Amino acid sequence: MLYFSLGSSTPVELTALEEAFRRFAIHGDTRATGKEMHGKNWSKLCKDCGVIDGKSITLTDVDIVFSKVKKKSARNITYDEFKTALAELARKKYKDKTGEEAEAEVFKLIEGKAPVIAGVTVRMKDTSKFTGSHKERFDPTGRGKGKAGREDIVDTSGYVSGYKHRGTYEKKGEGEEINI
Repeated sequence: MLYFSLGSSTPVELTALEEAFRRFAIHGDTRATGKEMHGKNWSKLCKDCGVIDGKSITLTDVDIVFSKVKKKSARNITYDEFKTALAELARKKYKDKTGEEAEAEVFKLIEGKAPVIAGVTVRMKDTSKFTGSHKERFDPTGRGKGKAGREDIVDTSGYVSGYKHRGTYEKKGEGEEINI
């Protein structure tokens, strides 16, 4: 259980739902207090916790509910508005259940969860998108070439870089036919 002090000497015990709200509310924002949640964090919570299923609830539904429950000029929602928004999504997601049962199901999806951080550096490691001198630092499989990728190593073989039949001169003199 997480304890949170609200300025008084006795800490207030948070429920699993409040704890999840707080974790998502502070995600990605160093100045966040955990008492209000941005729209992008609300969307992330719904995605990461499985509230959005793509059929009965989509990202658009989540954004509409967020706009509906927040105050007119506000950009954030409080914990009470968060619970109201979840109740509205629960009725839409679980149409065959009563209001309280649907809310309980959605609360179970969210309780104890934290933001998932995955795939953040994938595009930075995708060597197929590299250009210029950075492209030369990796082989076709994406592994680094080491020193060969960072420095120009002089080719002392005697052939120019565009010559395609390298190493065939000796074979030509031995009597073998080479199709050029």
